[in-house]
Amino acid sequence: MSLIIKNIALHFLSKKEETGEVVLRLGPENIDFEQESAKTTNFVDGLHTIYNAKGNKAYGSFSSMPSEGDSARFVDLMESYLTEQQNFYDFSTQAGNVLKNEIEKYEIEETGYFVICHYEYMGGRYLFVAVIPVSEHYSVDGELNISAAQHLDTNKIQLAARIDLFDYKDNGQGNRYISFIKGRAGRKVSDFFLEFLGCEEGLNAKEQTQTLVQAVEDYVTVNQLDPSEKQKTRKDLLSYCKEQKASSQDVSLQEVGKVVESAGAEQDFYQFCQTQSYPIEESFPHEQAVVNKITKYSGYGNGISLSFERSHFGEDVVYNPHNDSLTIYKVPPNLKEQLMALLEGEQVPEE
Repeated sequence: MSLIIKNIALHFLSKKEETGEVVLRLGPENIDFEQESAKTTNFVDGLHTIYNAKGNKAYGSFSSMPSEGDSARFVDLMESYLTEQQNFYDFSTQAGNVLKNEIEKYEIEETGYFVICHYEYMGGRYLFVAVIPVSEHYSVDGELNISAAQHLDTNKIQLAARIDLFDYKDNGQGNRYISFIKGRAGRKVSDFFLEFLGCEEGLNAKEQTQTLVQAVEDYVTVNQLDPSEKQKTRKDLLSYCKEQKASSQDVSLQEVGKVVESAGAEQDFYQFCQTQSYPIEESFPHEQAVVNKITKYSGYGNGISLSFERSHFGEDVVYNPHNDSLTIYKVPPNLKEQLMALLEGEQVPEE
């Protein structure tokens, strides 16, 4: 396995029902991840995989603003660890107390296991920070007795961030060396976690991806590709982006230029983007959900769900804006079979 754990700490955040006080219970000072290497490595590898698969991520950097009151800044605590001014465990406990204070300040119910891990993966070096929720599960023993227990529900992680330590060191003025899960946990929850990290949102992956898709559409139009060539170009872009997402790699404009190259074009795609001055980075983490739409039209509402490839529009699928109707030719066989069965079932028997 290509994942190497440098340090890891696990603490528990809970809230007293009577007083609302947040309690930080510290974990062991020395987690023997070398002795328990398989278990710990599999655990961190699972977190790494789950985090990568999260589609609703945003990117940012550490704020230069000082923290409020006497609270230490996360970045300063992290720096003291990275420069060996303090050990990892002390760093993790101090960070845990900063998080505890933020939960109390925002008066929210977020509790769970606070995990912080310094690890290397595929040549990259990262610091992963998350609050893992706890869920209850049930089991039955040999005597058919039901018992309940709790487990770390890693699939439901919503409060998590990852710092690319190489990018942070080499490009400290950049706006994307921190990635974090955004949106679904609710704005108040997201705000408190970003404030704990001292993170400011920077690069917008969704906007960058939308610009890329638009640039490709403009490119195939300017070069007057026929419908089949346009669709092939879109599919090639989709395949490339899927590969990059699977390997946690950025989309590169120069690589996209090789993927969508058009025979006979005056400019390759990369030169085209430079000439048109699109507001797009040379490379960036993309949002796959945006690219997935490039080859298809889809929509749902009022009990109807519809999806079809763009190449069918105007031929097998025709839209009439005057009466807001959609006509489908060459109905898919499985749908046709269901419709025919429905019609036969609704026939009125002769008197």
